Amino acid sequence: MDSVSSEVAVRHRRRLTGEIQESLRELGNQLSLLSHHVGLHAGLKDVDLDCLDLITRHGPLSPSALARRAGLHPATVTGIIDRLQRDGWVVRERAPEASDRRAVAVRALPDRDGELAHLYQGLNAAMARICTGYDDTELELLAGFLRRTTDAGREATDTLAEDD
Repeated sequence: MDSVSSEVAVRHRRRLTGEIQESLRELGNQLSLLSHHVGLHAGLKDVDLDCLDLITRHGPLSPSALARRAGLHPATVTGIIDRLQRDGWVVRERAPEASDRRAVAVRALPDRDGELAHLYQGLNAAMARICTGYDDTELELLAGFLRRTTDAGREATDTLAEDD
């Protein structure tokens, strides 16, 4: 490969990488906007929906673990849990593995899952249609890319959080 071809290849790769980065930023914006509208329909503030998602995917969680995962102050999380519990999305339970009897874990109530699933059904159906256009090898590549991208985002977040 001559130097001109090499330079063209470098520019092409840089352009593609930039397109991926821009697409991921736009995806983040679109998912944030979708979540905002889901929250409006479900009667949840954006931060409450985010915390409910964390509890659903990683719970049951202690309030302090939820605060760490969400990057929020523990007092803020207490208010969020209070609202989620009042509205029937979560329940506080005694943490079975804790030596301190006062320790609690927050668990999502599964009987409300259908409400959120209904609100996300448009995106889920679109994703299913999109995925039918890819074979298993391509889907594995995409899934791996998204996992690694998520890990990179988590590392960047952790680095910034250390500076707070």
